[in-house]
Amino acid sequence: MVNKIPALFLLVLIALSCSYCMKKNEDKAGATATEANPLLQKWEGAYNGVPPFDKVQIADFQPAFEAAMTENRNEINAIASNTEAPTFANTIEALEKTGTALKRVQAIYDVWKNNKSTPELEAIQTAIEPRLAAFDDSITQNAPLFLRIEAVFNDPAKQNLTPEQQRLLWRYHTNFVLAGAKLDANSKKRVAEINQQLAGLFAKFSQHQLADESDKYLELTNEKDLDGLPEDLRTAAAEAAAGKNKSGAWVIANTRSSIEPFLTYSNRRDLREKAWRMFINRGDNGDANDNNALVTEILQLRAERAKLLGYPTHAHWRLSDKMAQTPEKAMALLEEVWPAAVGRVQEEVKDMQQLADKAGDKIKIEPWDYRYYAEKVRKARYDLDQDEVKQYLQMEKLREGMFFVAGELFNLTFAQVTDVPVFHPDVRVYKVTDKTSGKQVGMWYFDPYAREGKRSGAWMTAYREQETLNGDITTIVSNNCNFIKGKPGEPVLISWEDAETLFHEFGHALHGLSSKVTYPLLSGTNTATDYVEFPSQILERWLSTPEVLQKYALHYKTGQAIPQALVDKINNASKFNQGFATVELIASALIDMKLHLAGSAKIDPDAFEKENLAALNMPSEIVMRHRTPQFGHIFADDGYSAGYYSYLWSDVLSADAYQAFTEAGGPYDKAMAKKLRDYIFSVGGTMDEAEAYRKFRGHDPNTDALMKKRGFKAGKAVKG
Repeated sequence: MVNKIPALFLLVLIALSCSYCMKKNEDKAGATATEANPLLQKWEGAYNGVPPFDKVQIADFQPAFEAAMTENRNEINAIASNTEAPTFANTIEALEKTGTALKRVQAIYDVWKNNKSTPELEAIQTAIEPRLAAFDDSITQNAPLFLRIEAVFNDPAKQNLTPEQQRLLWRYHTNFVLAGAKLDANSKKRVAEINQQLAGLFAKFSQHQLADESDKYLELTNEKDLDGLPEDLRTAAAEAAAGKNKSGAWVIANTRSSIEPFLTYSNRRDLREKAWRMFINRGDNGDANDNNALVTEILQLRAERAKLLGYPTHAHWRLSDKMAQTPEKAMALLEEVWPAAVGRVQEEVKDMQQLADKAGDKIKIEPWDYRYYAEKVRKARYDLDQDEVKQYLQMEKLREGMFFVAGELFNLTFAQVTDVPVFHPDVRVYKVTDKTSGKQVGMWYFDPYAREGKRSGAWMTAYREQETLNGDITTIVSNNCNFIKGKPGEPVLISWEDAETLFHEFGHALHGLSSKVTYPLLSGTNTATDYVEFPSQILERWLSTPEVLQKYALHYKTGQAIPQALVDKINNASKFNQGFATVELIASALIDMKLHLAGSAKIDPDAFEKENLAALNMPSEIVMRHRTPQFGHIFADDGYSAGYYSYLWSDVLSADAYQAFTEAGGPYDKAMAKKLRDYIFSVGGTMDEAEAYRKFRGHDPNTDALMKKRGFKAGKAVKG
């Protein structure tokens, strides 16, 4: 432990304390004015407390943020101005106890922003997000605070801390250093300015993308426009039209969940092209919602910030504390798999072209044809009709199947509750308990359907992290999807791909619900981005297990279980179209990395994308899964920037890890399930991710299982 504070540290503390005293009366008045704000109230009542969604008004957000930031600022100042020698308890643990009100406000704000966006909320978003960025910088750039953190970090006595405490100390020190805590005053100021500018640009990017997804759509006006569409898609399109007051019409929304089925089944090639162009040009139409200029500015600012922080590029900065560690390691994986994936695409296109020629279609396969003809090849080669499979994939039955898997692998039970406020009538809430002890471990919110104001895609959110530092705090997590809601009372049928997505996101939720840690910063999914997708990806494997399919894949009319003959066809076709899936993902990951390795070069996003894909020999029949002007993963915030490779990196882990189950007693092997819980799902960020994986598997992962799963040639070891 550090026994004395340096003289310079004391001088800074005195100055900070004077500033703090001057603010006391102002802060007290502000607190009184916001006492009635529901966003600032503790989450109390049943189920260890839940968010008061029913009491929230949009007008509450800005004053709640101001009050919560003031409270958190005072908490931070109290730690930084502490005249006692820095210790783990009075500095690191003290920091972990701060900001609870701000976390509550942020959690509900994120729900509104992602699920209930309106012009009024967007105005608040534009105003508040740069303020939040500045507030974060005021903490990480707080010199007296960082001196205390560094004193504890450099104290040899830290070896007496528990492994979890040592990991927490490393995490805090790393976060502060990466944020610029060691920079000089001028550099700190410029980093803070950049962060505020970026926050505003991120908000605009997200708003533009949401506007293109909400305001643009394909309107179908007669029965001929529906040629080839299954009945459930027609019904969903009619419901979407009704939602837009389009009488006697059908609407295909500009979201992945609507566009991809349309591209798969529509016999109208002209409409497929129209739908495809609408979708891939989101954020790239040269109008008020065009994102190209924003992307250029974001990249410039990120490059400047990286230089100030001492890194050659933004990619080097972002990967410095990830499993891959360097962009070169991440690129090596992408480039290893890329040639095999491209080769497979060439085979897939050849098969599709032959089928089109045989049918007399007289076309060259284009991107808007890929899903359509791939489905025809699937039928011809494997006698597998995805629409037939869909009849057995009822969303609600699959949800029950997920609960079954959670019970078998994680010893969890889910019970729906109806006495909890929700943010939309479609949302359902479940109490989650440990089967053995009967103890509540958390709450799971399920928001499955697309709607106006909700961003596209699927995701998991933690409203509250599990921890024991501030009491026995149980987690609250949600899964949000964008399935198309049909007629009232009718089951929602989803594709096999959507079913995998459902299980994937539930894997994230189980990662949060299984957490058993002391400190909130290390809880649940708070791990490296190239590791956090591993638990979700491995859970996808349980969808195809007989235990799930025979009990929960039931025909929506007859109630009969999916026939084994159809399951065999699914398994036989499991490697089909893996070229397409892998190329569209890796192309996005490579462009992401190349954009962020370009340094300070001023980039024209469209030209950069086109030139680099050409250099990679990108198949002309495919586009990136996320084109640059709509790439929300990397331009809606910093989260996955220079990190989209994570999906492939994590899939190496998940494929290798699932092989451990097949080598043991099968997917429900109790011993392997316990190791999965003990070393992967329950530990959060309490240990190095590579070490955690080795404890589970006994060795580093390699790409063999991934390549085998995708039908490619075997790979090599991947070390973090």
